[in-house]
Amino acid sequence: MNLLKIASASLVLFLGYSALAQEEPSIAIDEYRDNVVIVLDASGSMNQRMRGSGVQKMKAAKAALKSVLRNVPETTHIGLLVFSAENLSNDWVYPLGPREEDRLLEAIDRPIPESGTPLGEYIKMGADRLLEARAQQYGYGTYRLLIVTDGDANDPELVDRYTPEVLARGILVDVIGVDMKTDHTLASMAHSYRRANDPDSLERAIREVFAELSSDAADFSMKEAFELIAPLSVECAEAALQALSISGNRPIGENAWRPIVDWEPSNAGAAPSQGQNAQSPSPPAPTNAGDKPSRSPNLLLLGIVFFLLFLVIAKKMFR
Repeated sequence: MNLLKIASASLVLFLGYSALAQEEPSIAIDEYRDNVVIVLDASGSMNQRMRGSGVQKMKAAKAALKSVLRNVPETTHIGLLVFSAENLSNDWVYPLGPREEDRLLEAIDRPIPESGTPLGEYIKMGADRLLEARAQQYGYGTYRLLIVTDGDANDPELVDRYTPEVLARGILVDVIGVDMKTDHTLASMAHSYRRANDPDSLERAIREVFAELSSDAADFSMKEAFELIAPLSVECAEAALQALSISGNRPIGENAWRPIVDWEPSNAGAAPSQGQNAQSPSPPAPTNAGDKPSRSPNLLLLGIVFFLLFLVIAKKMFR
């Protein structure tokens, strides 16, 4: 079994552990929810026109989102998080929750593009809200972060740091690159990456992401688990593995971890900085000098047990 398969198995085991290692569920199985937070890029470059059609990128993104989201099931909870818009006082233009069509469509229309691309910061914000929802729903359902962007981040060190933590917490990450000359740096880090060079392909990409959501029970195998994680680069899988034993359901960035190996994504501009970012919490001081973060020897066994229980009630989680 190669490193990527080890990463796949470990990540999937963790999903069951993190989702159910909480208090006893009190909600019924028929209250299953798919949860999707859409992180929408409203940086200044989204004012540009798509090369193939001449349609403004933001206009195409809004039209595609409205077309797809009109038809998502009532069991799907939607959140829309927008960065860099010039006219928003609250970046959560549609807080994660049930779909109210009129309010959602109005929210999609609202952003006006303006400035930069603080993508790492908003990956954390979107993932943290999904983790809150997972705690509230006792792990039932699916938890997905959909990033629609047309450029690389202004805070690549945060992207490099937070993305493996998001993966380790069992959140699926889909990225759509809007009319980009080269693939986004997240292409080798996310579970799926789709190119959208015209309005039709943009709508199709968004539709495909939502088509993967399903509340129908289905068989699940370790082979399918490997296929789910297969798009990740080996480097990103390694980094995610380091976060497994200390991530749990805590917000992204808490219990900061130190990779055993240096992680440098194959197509990212730079490795994570060695110093702590001003906005990032410092790692907790060890009890004794030189101690490393504790790793329980029973974690894997607990993960296996919870994983099996998880399959019984949420086999459809990764459809």
